[in-house]
Amino acid sequence: MKTYLLLANRAIDQFNRLIGWVLAALLLLMTVLIFWQVFARFVVGSPLFFSDEIARFSMLWLTFLGTGYAYRKGMLISVDIALEYANKTLSSLLRIVIILSSLLFAFIMVKYGFDLVDRVSRQTAPSTRISMMWPYMAVPAGGVVIMVNSLGLLLDEALGTLPHTKQETN
Repeated sequence: MKTYLLLANRAIDQFNRLIGWVLAALLLLMTVLIFWQVFARFVVGSPLFFSDEIARFSMLWLTFLGTGYAYRKGMLISVDIALEYANKTLSSLLRIVIILSSLLFAFIMVKYGFDLVDRVSRQTAPSTRISMMWPYMAVPAGGVVIMVNSLGLLLDEALGTLPHTKQETN
């Protein structure tokens, strides 16, 4: 049984590696577009009509996917004073409650995110004329990433492995 849990945990880590590359690509796209927009506006004198809109949509995706990625790595802001002062059993129980609460929140994001996507799918973006479904798909996609990483954190608790947390600085 432990072998299957470890295998599932490795699969989630590979999923996160892919998400990390997607985040890097989105950040690169955003940086290039914003740089080119500034260059085109102030040097060439003819700004691009679509770059700011695509950069905004990239930032949406970067935010929602990045939240799930940072959640697994333990890089989100948290108030963990109760975890620090609790004994090992209570600390583990509190982490499980927190993870299950996050899983519920992510499920709500996915469910209502798809409802939102359905409502805006017939609208188009003003500059690029793409369906507004694409930027709004970041909400349920981010929820899915949070759900997958919540399962990974639950597996970490079940296996007793150290969660992927940030290194403490003194």
